Amino acid sequence: MKDYLVLISCICFLVFLIPGRFRKYFALGGWASIVGYLFLELPYYFSLNNFMYPAIAVLSVPFLYITAKYLLRDDPRVMQISMIAAVAFLIYAPFGYIPALGNWLIAVVTDQTSAALAAVGYPVTLQTWNLMERNGLQTEIILACTGIQSIAIMLGVAWGVQSTLKQKIAGFFIVFPTIYILNIVRNVFVIAAYTEQWFPYLPEIAGNGEFGYESFFWAHNVMAELGALIFLVILAYALFMNVPQLGILADSLYRLYRGEVERIVRPNAGKTER
Repeated sequence: MKDYLVLISCICFLVFLIPGRFRKYFALGGWASIVGYLFLELPYYFSLNNFMYPAIAVLSVPFLYITAKYLLRDDPRVMQISMIAAVAFLIYAPFGYIPALGNWLIAVVTDQTSAALAAVGYPVTLQTWNLMERNGLQTEIILACTGIQSIAIMLGVAWGVQSTLKQKIAGFFIVFPTIYILNIVRNVFVIAAYTEQWFPYLPEIAGNGEFGYESFFWAHNVMAELGALIFLVILAYALFMNVPQLGILADSLYRLYRGEVERIVRPNAGKTER
């Protein structure tokens, strides 16, 4: 069911790219499918002791309500953010839904991660084409470990607004090599921390019953996640400098969603007593 929701979301956003009077409904279907997927993934997130994505799932409910409300009004701001999502899916879809391409990318990242680990003094043994082993602990590289999702999202941000060809090319070189290289660094850090057991702390919080998982939890679910969040904020700022239209869009979206949340939380704010 979860995989179908991702596929439905992808199809909806790709159809949204086709001009037509009903495209807003496809955007709505795309956003609703993403929110549904987040909630169906909650058991998996909790099994990993990952609480960031459950928090995102909760926040996605008011986001979906506000987005749907303004999509149905053909609001240009939410149409623009839907365009960004559509462009991101257009970039991600070939790797996510064509196994040969996805597996090729995984194999390339596995080889480069293995080479980088050897270069910094933590050589691993390749058990299979995407499974590495060190000190009796194994790490599997999957599509999520390639950085393709972050690359697609940020390229969607860079290319999803009207800009010049020069700005689009600059956006590509700001996003792709930076995220790709830092993702290899992230993989190296997580695998080294896990296989060397750098952070065997607070098993009652970080453990899942699997030997050594605590180090993976702190390295992957906490440090790498926070580092990625900080980095994406910095990268977004660099894109705003390259494409000023993005800054204008971000400000207008912030005002829109903040205003709607305030109306929900404080429906009587600003009303005078009679």
